[in-house]
Amino acid sequence: MAADDLERVLEINEANVPEVGPLDMGRLRFIVGESAYALVVVDEHQHGAVGFCLVLAPGSSYDSINYLWFMERYPEAYYLDRVAIDASAQGKGFGSALYAEVDQRLSTVGGGGADLTLEVNVDPPNEPSLAFHRKHGFVEVHRHVSKGIGVSLQRKPTT
Repeated sequence: MAADDLERVLEINEANVPEVGPLDMGRLRFIVGESAYALVVVDEHQHGAVGFCLVLAPGSSYDSINYLWFMERYPEAYYLDRVAIDASAQGKGFGSALYAEVDQRLSTVGGGGADLTLEVNVDPPNEPSLAFHRKHGFVEVHRHVSKGIGVSLQRKPTT
């Protein structure tokens, strides 16, 4: 993700609320700065990013309640803070492509790979995301309420 991508990333993020949390540019810049991986996906038929993901490493100063929950229990795990795809590009494999890239990068961490953690809304329900994450090997490890939204905390163990 380059500095020129940030406005588009913010647009995609805001179009996907409440599936991802709302952001302003200052908070986006902070999270990108904290991210081990800040990735965009580009559709060759469109101009610019059509999706993105932000992954934080252990030890970040990120203050998300969900990130902190995982760091207490899985201190070596990475945390996928958010992933979002523009509505015009959903269902075309871009989300899977982002996850494949993250998996590839995590497979080399520490010589043996690293777990990936994240949360998915369950109240209000986000059934497409729950199904997507099951397909990609994530398992629920806990549920709680974060900022008034029920979430499924999930982990994908190193393979």
